[in-house]
Amino acid sequence: MTSDSRATTPPQPGGAPSVADLVQQARDGQPRAVARLISLVEDRSPSLREVSAALTPLVGGAHVVGITGSPGVGKSTSTSALVTALRAQGQRVGVLAVDPSSPFSGGALLGDRIRMQDHALDEGVYIRSMASRGHLGGLSATAPQALRVLDAAGCDVVLVETVGVGQSEVEIAGLADTTLVLLAPGMGDGIQAAKAGILEIGDVFVVNKADRDGAVSTRRELRSVIAMTDRADGSWTPPILLTTATTGEGVPEVVEQILAHRAHLQDSGELERRRLARTRREIEALALTQVRSRFAHLSGDTRLDTLAAQVLAGQTDPFAAADTLVEHL
Repeated sequence: MTSDSRATTPPQPGGAPSVADLVQQARDGQPRAVARLISLVEDRSPSLREVSAALTPLVGGAHVVGITGSPGVGKSTSTSALVTALRAQGQRVGVLAVDPSSPFSGGALLGDRIRMQDHALDEGVYIRSMASRGHLGGLSATAPQALRVLDAAGCDVVLVETVGVGQSEVEIAGLADTTLVLLAPGMGDGIQAAKAGILEIGDVFVVNKADRDGAVSTRRELRSVIAMTDRADGSWTPPILLTTATTGEGVPEVVEQILAHRAHLQDSGELERRRLARTRREIEALALTQVRSRFAHLSGDTRLDTLAAQVLAGQTDPFAAADTLVEHL
């Protein structure tokens, strides 16, 4: 970023750095600037549009890996082990851990993961917890912008760890380039995964806690179910790996498969297709948010009351009334 471009944004009141300065500092590897940018995103700051405009031309280099799985399969331990393996290859790593929200403060209940403390002093790793704030899908609604911050800050890989896995939480596939699904023996995860639709979105499957009985049979069951599943990317056969994240056993092989999947995405053109679809969904979500906010201001609008009265009187139907209302937005 040139000095001229930074000069276009004046310093903020109180001597706080401008958005352009924060972006430049983040690109220079200053973790405090990264933290402040993500805070602006999470808080939906008035400068959020400026942040987005400054970040968008700088992104596209990071490979986003979504990590999901049922509670108890070892997502945080596996994420930490993956960070270790990626750092051994010289990769700069960002971790976005989406926690359940406090019903009182709206903040992340778990905070920065205790199991990640091994990486706390590593300048090549940035870890951030975000509250899901009740957003369905196990992801924060502001996660796409937070990913842009980590991407622009120079992370080679960004790991997104979700709250859990379930019917509504398959949206991690819409946010990630590669989706890693964690399972564990003895939890009935193979059948549960089929119910939740996870088989269609997983690019790499990992049976963690492989030192326990049943790991091999879980992998066998999973392989047989996947073989009968219709997948959007039929040219990629998802591997099923065994790991023991607490010891790091099998984790380097997971990294190899993540990198192999990235190469496949690039060679097949699937990476561009996924990112285009992801951006379309983000734009749609932002547009719907704007429309919803306009509706929020109609609570005392006489037009809405008039239309409601007409529907109750049988003079029009709800669909026609909705059409009329949208025309006036």
